[in-house]
Amino acid sequence: MRQPIAREQIVGAAFRILDEAGLEGLTLRKVACSLGIRAPSLYWHFKSKQALIDAMADAMIADVAQAIPNGQSWRQTLLQIAREFRIAFKARRDGARVYAGTFLATENVLRVGEASIAALVGAGASACFAATTAMDLVYYTMGYVIEEQSWPGDGSMEALGEAFMALAEQRFPHCWEAREVWREVDFDTRFEQGLALMLDGIELRLGRTP
Repeated sequence: MRQPIAREQIVGAAFRILDEAGLEGLTLRKVACSLGIRAPSLYWHFKSKQALIDAMADAMIADVAQAIPNGQSWRQTLLQIAREFRIAFKARRDGARVYAGTFLATENVLRVGEASIAALVGAGASACFAATTAMDLVYYTMGYVIEEQSWPGDGSMEALGEAFMALAEQRFPHCWEAREVWREVDFDTRFEQGLALMLDGIELRLGRTP
């Protein structure tokens, strides 16, 4: 007698299809076929594709904020969480797009939120400011990785870069002066710079807290 398909097996199969075909190629039918079952069998666990995506999004962040060192500063805690989110999103094809638009009430989501909020409240922030800041940090990381994962690796950007440089040299002097930024694509450096700017702003706000 065939054993029932577990929820974790379905999510695992969905990840394999995601990595092979991307978010557009992920369907309940493909997931069912990969497991050797019919699509209606999946509805015992997931009523829709969005419900499956929600479960995938939750699984992706299972390792985020699992090991926050005791006594770590709020800044290092937020750095750690943002970096771990980026790693989690990049671990899967279209990972950030999978997470975008999901609204979850799970242990993983609340654990991450609690860690971020606690770090900021401990530094003197109100719980409300800490909560919105924690969300902003996730939004920045998610949006950044969406762009990062959308970058074509087929060399097509070289021609675009040449056109950009030519136009900048002719008509846009400030863009031309900053041309090395456009020429060198260093996602790691840019992510850290943007993250540092956010944290600097948070630090300024914390300094004005009554």
